[in-house]
Amino acid sequence: METITESTEESTLRNRRLHRKGKSISSVEEELATKNAENKQKLQCAGSDEPEKLKSQPAPTEVLSDRESVKSDNEPRFVIRVQLDGASVVLFVLSFVTRFFRLTHPNGVVFDELHYGRFASLYLRNTFYFDQHPPLGKMLIAGAASAVGYGGKFEFPKIGSEYDASVPVFAFRFIPALCGSLLAPAVYSILRQLKLSQSICIIGGLLIVFDNALLTHSRFILMEPMLLLFSTVGILFVLKFLEAKPFSAHWWSFGTVAAASLTAGVCVKYVGCLSYFLACYIIGRHVWMQFPDRTQSNIYLLTKSTVKAALFVTVSLALYLGCFYVHLNSLYKAGPHDSVMTSAFQASLEGGLASITKGQPLRIQHGSQITLKHTHGRVCWMHSHAHVYPIKYKDGRGSSHQQQVTCYGFKDVNNWWIVKRPDKENIVVGDEPDYIQDGDVIQLVHGVTSRALNSHDVASAVTPLSQEVSCYIDYNISMPANLLWKVEIINAKDSKNKWNAITSQVRLIHVVTNAALKFTGEQLPDWGFNQFEMAADRRQFTIDTIWNVEEHRYTQDNERKDVLEKLLKTEMIPLEPTTLSFWDKFSELQMKMLLHAEKMEGHMYSSEPFDWPLMDKGIAYWVDSTSNAQIHLLGNLVIWYTATLAIVAYVGLLVFYLIRRRRKIFDLSEEEWQKFRFGGEIFLAGYFIHYLPYFFVERTLFLYNYLPALLYKILLLCFVLEHIQLVIKKFVKVRLVSMIYSTMLWGWVAGVIYFYSKFSVLCYGTTELSADDVLKLRLKDTWDLIVHKP
Repeated sequence: METITESTEESTLRNRRLHRKGKSISSVEEELATKNAENKQKLQCAGSDEPEKLKSQPAPTEVLSDRESVKSDNEPRFVIRVQLDGASVVLFVLSFVTRFFRLTHPNGVVFDELHYGRFASLYLRNTFYFDQHPPLGKMLIAGAASAVGYGGKFEFPKIGSEYDASVPVFAFRFIPALCGSLLAPAVYSILRQLKLSQSICIIGGLLIVFDNALLTHSRFILMEPMLLLFSTVGILFVLKFLEAKPFSAHWWSFGTVAAASLTAGVCVKYVGCLSYFLACYIIGRHVWMQFPDRTQSNIYLLTKSTVKAALFVTVSLALYLGCFYVHLNSLYKAGPHDSVMTSAFQASLEGGLASITKGQPLRIQHGSQITLKHTHGRVCWMHSHAHVYPIKYKDGRGSSHQQQVTCYGFKDVNNWWIVKRPDKENIVVGDEPDYIQDGDVIQLVHGVTSRALNSHDVASAVTPLSQEVSCYIDYNISMPANLLWKVEIINAKDSKNKWNAITSQVRLIHVVTNAALKFTGEQLPDWGFNQFEMAADRRQFTIDTIWNVEEHRYTQDNERKDVLEKLLKTEMIPLEPTTLSFWDKFSELQMKMLLHAEKMEGHMYSSEPFDWPLMDKGIAYWVDSTSNAQIHLLGNLVIWYTATLAIVAYVGLLVFYLIRRRRKIFDLSEEEWQKFRFGGEIFLAGYFIHYLPYFFVERTLFLYNYLPALLYKILLLCFVLEHIQLVIKKFVKVRLVSMIYSTMLWGWVAGVIYFYSKFSVLCYGTTELSADDVLKLRLKDTWDLIVHKP
């Protein structure tokens, strides 16, 4: 469906305005002629690289000035006509057939379905989970599964596990397959929006349909099909938005849909931000190109730009917050990942931390037994044990040989510490409460070994720029005990300066050295049992110096033996769950998503960005246990290699034309030149925006990370094919050459389809293959196709 706006003829509108101002048309034309002559003379003097006759008028393919798109007062402001584009329908049907063919095969967990299927199941059980990406894609998949009555009982244990009868495989894979089916018409519409010929636009859609990687990735419970569709539709409506008359109904509608679609891409995966950046580039370029239009006042340009920004920000924030509001309100039960969150967040979940902390006292005082949890980032608790630091490290540095203090990722009796006032000998909670407040100085005594937390001017084991933290052992040498720590409560106003369990976030500052107790994130060697390093750092104000008390009870016995026995045996008696607002949960979850980056170990199918343009490595998604039938992520080699050449071709042509225009040789008309620049630049920018950032990413990467960049590479390929066609028609008068080019073009399309059909056996996994069949499909030595049957 296309929305069409009717407009008044430009000449009629100009006449009306001129009569209102009391000027004759002839007098205005004389003034314009004079101004054009002056501008021509100035341009000649300045040595401009543009033809003078073109400098005096706006670029034809850029968005026209607002005055040129004003409607007649007598005509309707908002007219909608429904047009059925047969090409879009055919592309959708073709995509739908290829994506939905035997969609339920294989009836087992394929690659990352392990994660996304599990997340969707947890939604249906209202169980909290943690993922580094926003939740929209998982919610859509869960909604489709819920619509057919699935209850979320399947656990998705491992790749290859067979789905039981309760799992609606078709419903789970429906949303990604539908989004993959809609992608080809969306690409076709973008090319049509940029006024490319219909034949090239159809070819663009076919390239999406017949790319094996896009096909494979659209058939399983994966996020990329949704990400690609939302981002593509967003860019399409950005282009429509910039062509609409400002502040018209179309303008508001297109802008709202563009912002919502781009934000939906972000809400599926944060990599969708790259498409948002591309949209900002396109809009910014449009604003910049309007600056020379003196028919628009400064106030008008500023107002229009401000309203554009406000529209996009408002819609984006509303959708993003709404997505997380549904997410957090749906997942109200404790789950397998809630230990990632702070203690207060866990205690707000049904059956969460409250089930083990119920009944524990709230306020920390002298004699409190506590566990200190690292609040942000990796989940671990401050820990100590009887083992000491080695006398010397591998690099030759010496240690204090004191008792080790580490950060341990599991709950353990050695995580317990006792809070003690420096001036009190016993550690028993007295009849008169002695609460610890913000700014108080304390000692922390390890519950099992009874040694106090210490720090000194000795380099830490793994991060020598920080100082060592230990439990002090008196070796009767010149190394005094420095056992005093000042309590700084970050959110002291919330608790009236009192140190509370669960909710208070604290820093512990070493009094002698003024260094903060810190989780460094570094793993200790075997002598430290591969636990994480603790240190003291004079850079106090980092998130890794923030701690909170998770478990808490009072010491009631004087005898160390009795204290230790109760530490080992006593179980917590429960308390009421905490209540956190949406904003508290939202802000904490955002911080965790940004900071809790689990580094995946090397994967046999991982690849580097420089491997992607020429597809040096694929990914094994699934293999049949009884034959060599398999699903392997590989793109269409014809498309990928030709599109890579198209990038080189476009850049070469752009440099060629710029040099020629600098020499006052104008091969293209101004309309052709602006079209070449505008379309090519946004596709080239889209490619690099979605590709280059991965060179700076330190985590493990896979070929599917390249799919968004591939989309813009295909769009640029279509643009180059159209331009070559234009050049042949314009400069080669022999009709035979044009016919040869068309024949070669459609022959190339036939080659694309041939490659697709030959390698489709790796997309569907329905064909049994012999070892020789697999080896014939292995066109590159780096392709790790699986052969486990002769």
